[in-house]
Amino acid sequence: MSKNRYPRLLGLLPLIGTLLLSGCNMTLLDPKGQVGLDERNLIITATLLMLLVVVPVIVMTFLFAWKYRASNTDAVYTPKWSHSTKIEIAVWAIPVLIIIALGYVTYKSTHALDPYKPLESDVKPVTIQVVSMDWKWLFIYPEQGIATVNKIVFPANTPINFQITSDTVMNSFFIPGLGGQIYAMAGMQTKLHLIANQNAEFDGISANYSGAGFTGMKFKAIATSQADFDAWVSDVKKAPKQLEKAEYEALSKPSQNNPVELYSSFTPNLFQTIVDKYEGMKPGPKVDHEKKEKEVAQMEGMDMSSHSAAGAEE
Repeated sequence: MSKNRYPRLLGLLPLIGTLLLSGCNMTLLDPKGQVGLDERNLIITATLLMLLVVVPVIVMTFLFAWKYRASNTDAVYTPKWSHSTKIEIAVWAIPVLIIIALGYVTYKSTHALDPYKPLESDVKPVTIQVVSMDWKWLFIYPEQGIATVNKIVFPANTPINFQITSDTVMNSFFIPGLGGQIYAMAGMQTKLHLIANQNAEFDGISANYSGAGFTGMKFKAIATSQADFDAWVSDVKKAPKQLEKAEYEALSKPSQNNPVELYSSFTPNLFQTIVDKYEGMKPGPKVDHEKKEKEVAQMEGMDMSSHSAAGAEE
């Protein structure tokens, strides 16, 4: 009874898997930004090129197994066969051609999608400075003179120049709906250039584990019209909070699942101050390896002589 039941359960596994995957959001394959679209096309192109090898191999595996099965008496039996020039050419030439094509596409797209490369546009870009903290994201708008926590707003069809750093451990800034992710590191400034092709609301995440509050380190990225963006900036300028030194010190303390916060102003050069805070870290003491090796050898010699003296006394 149980033996007959198991095959039915195994037959239901694909259906169960489909139901579980139905809740997944395929954001990477449905981006709303030009950079994300180019990256999606690269993923699809690379996958199809690799499938040119994978699919025929899988198909031939089943065909060979069926053709040369024990019960097939019509299959040619050639136990002394050892070489075929045609097969050797096919086995080597096809993968080499695919690797050349894949290498060309990858090289070209890698340079075109360089995150440090500004996007070509007739529209003036918006600069947003990003600071990774425990466990929230601080966004500074240097040109607008405002700052926010866990929320950014920007006009659609306008390049966004992200300048990214960290005031804590290494992290990763990622907006899957726009494409590309880049690391945030203390004492360093990384760059990312993105653009939204339409008005939309995107989920932003931390793509690098950074401690207990990692799962709640999310933010909203909203692409809107230029008029709505200007209106939002005006509203933020009326916010009662100001990101002065004392307020920033309180904000930098570890906290989880932080709500959105708006600041009408911030301390001048705050972003660069955060970068410089770690950039001037003192390196460890310089080690003279040759001197260290001589000291270790001397210590080992002393140990050996002491052991010999102890053995002689015994």
